[in-house]
Amino acid sequence: MLSPTTDAGGIAGSVWRFWQRSYASDYVGFALLFTAYICVQSFVEPFHRMFSLDDHAKQYPHATVQRVSSWENILYSGAGPLALVIIWSMVFRPGFHKAHVTVLGLLISLFLTALLTDIIKNAVGRPRPDLIARCKPEPGTPEHELVTISVCTESDHHRLHDGWRSFPSGHSSWAFSGLGYLALFLAGQLRVFRPHADLARALVVLAPLVGASLIAMSRLADYRHDVFDVTCGSLLGMAIAYLSYRRYYRPLKHPKCDVPYPNPAEYEARFQNKNRDLEQQIDGDFSLDGISEDEAQSYPLTHAQSPVTAERPP
Repeated sequence: MLSPTTDAGGIAGSVWRFWQRSYASDYVGFALLFTAYICVQSFVEPFHRMFSLDDHAKQYPHATVQRVSSWENILYSGAGPLALVIIWSMVFRPGFHKAHVTVLGLLISLFLTALLTDIIKNAVGRPRPDLIARCKPEPGTPEHELVTISVCTESDHHRLHDGWRSFPSGHSSWAFSGLGYLALFLAGQLRVFRPHADLARALVVLAPLVGASLIAMSRLADYRHDVFDVTCGSLLGMAIAYLSYRRYYRPLKHPKCDVPYPNPAEYEARFQNKNRDLEQQIDGDFSLDGISEDEAQSYPLTHAQSPVTAERPP
């Protein structure tokens, strides 16, 4: 039985049916996700932990040229997987629904990871290994005492405040959210977890993960993060990639792991048809048409009477 809201007519009913039978909720959620990410990037500053100038873990040099810059990471881990999915769709022509949910899952994975990473970064406020080089403490700052950001003389606002955004590594989480999602997608399409899968398919799936790992390790070489930051960022990105992938695709060991779940409209139609068939089956099983006299006497709650009962005097 459908709910009253589903049966409602007019504009409200049409909007509700469209909401139930499309990916409108996912797009609204993605828009809110993207808006929240922009707001966090633009208006939120990190918590500034106190630090000491004699802390050797924070005395590393500040690398002005990074091995993998932020824009390069966006290109490798975001635009790269997106371009590969689009090329795959043009070559193999899997159908609009499959290409649609694959791209949508990738975008959700990337921006959900970016938002959660920035929220954690700003809340934790962990200093980077190159914090003191960024800070440029004023002369006469005590070396063996805890000091605050007030001793810093760096005039570049972003460079200074970004020194307290060490945990978790944003490069690592973004890399695994994009390239990790691509690896999961390739694993499903190539069915690498099915019996007798050849090594070549497994190597194709591992390639994006190796790329993500190299991006993550570059943050250690640039003294932007330590191993703890990079490991947690990588796990966060991979976890969200798996969550986003599984929202649209079956488990990797499923016989149809390369096929996404049906769209909401098709799923609702299948559900309604199944309920209709079940009701017809129940009506047929409990129908009294064509039953014998002995069978009629076995249904005391019905009004069916046998000829013997009807002729018996009161």
